[in-house]
Amino acid sequence: MPRSRRRRWILGAVAVPVLAGAGLWTAVHRIPWMGPLVANGLRSVIGAENVTALEETAYAVEDRVHRLWRGSEPPKTYWEVPEPAPEPPAPAAGADAAAAPAVVTAVFRPKDVGPSHAAWPAPGDGRWVPIVDRALAVDDRHPPRLYKTLIHPDPHRSWAELFVVAVDLSAVDVHLMAGSREPAATTEEGKTYERRAKVPEAHQAQLLAAFNGGFMTEHGQWGMRVDDVTLVRAREQGCTVALHRDGRVQIGPWSRLAADEGSMRWWRQTPSCMVDEGELHPLLRAPEVRNWGATLDGNTVIRRSAVGLDREGKVLFVGISNHTTAAAIALGLRHAGAAAVAQLDVNWSYPKFLLYEPGEGGALMPVALASGFEFSEDEYIRKRSLRDFFYLTRKAPVPSAATP
Repeated sequence: MPRSRRRRWILGAVAVPVLAGAGLWTAVHRIPWMGPLVANGLRSVIGAENVTALEETAYAVEDRVHRLWRGSEPPKTYWEVPEPAPEPPAPAAGADAAAAPAVVTAVFRPKDVGPSHAAWPAPGDGRWVPIVDRALAVDDRHPPRLYKTLIHPDPHRSWAELFVVAVDLSAVDVHLMAGSREPAATTEEGKTYERRAKVPEAHQAQLLAAFNGGFMTEHGQWGMRVDDVTLVRAREQGCTVALHRDGRVQIGPWSRLAADEGSMRWWRQTPSCMVDEGELHPLLRAPEVRNWGATLDGNTVIRRSAVGLDREGKVLFVGISNHTTAAAIALGLRHAGAAAVAQLDVNWSYPKFLLYEPGEGGALMPVALASGFEFSEDEYIRKRSLRDFFYLTRKAPVPSAATP
């Protein structure tokens, strides 16, 4: 074979797998079902441990490329953040009490927290913006139930992003729904449980938003109970998100919450609490710990999701991140105001937060909290979800004492 032809053959033999790998990596990051399909298919062929090694290598290479090409990139913003309204002036000394402004009933608004560190202070970081409920008229009778903010939580990566939604639990109900397949049941009662796997039609008129649930059963055996049916039994070390029958939401270790299981309407477990009673889990400082990545270690830079709760149990925080370690999303949510944090799911395809708005003909349409998150127009409402998820509805107003 002539030398020039041999050189072309060698270059082609090298280029084809490289281009194929690049094309597959792009598809995994753009087509929602591609990532799970590829990962699950490879696990059946080469084994789970080898797939884990491939994933960690691929994400490490991606992070190195980003560090090389995006090292000086300024952090992005995704929405306009209005300037905070000025505080009303205090009444002058000796002013007539009758002339003082009327007392305004307090409405929900989280406290602005600003950037999480000095390295990447993007405009608007840590300032809360109301999410308009487009199904209701915007007026004083319908104050915002949800707020959003963006935080850049990693001082070493300007492109690491954490989108946070703050939920007013006095005005919003939180629901848990099992997926059609996950979490795969390990109990006899769970195996016969009839799974709806989408938001019930009776709740869709009040639907505000929905977001992903936790890991597959095979990735940790984390427990779940819904509709008085245990699908997977609780693990003692699991961080548990629970709704009590009196409406209280709790996030904490199962070892502390288990005694009150009888009062719970539902609960879902995740790996160990990232933040508990305001304190960061000590293992988040340790290298190569796999607690918060299923098969991947906590230092893997990937897309993650998590939920948090403020110290008073009045505000639920939902975080969806890009290019973060486990420690970065935990610290970011704690900075936003969460005293307890439970990680949900990871990887490119699963984490998402969708808002629901009336579309043409009044049909509900999902809208992503920020660009770059893939979803279908039927997500969680008309198409049954393979994986478990949470959804938020407007709480019915409590009649006042003056109401006849």
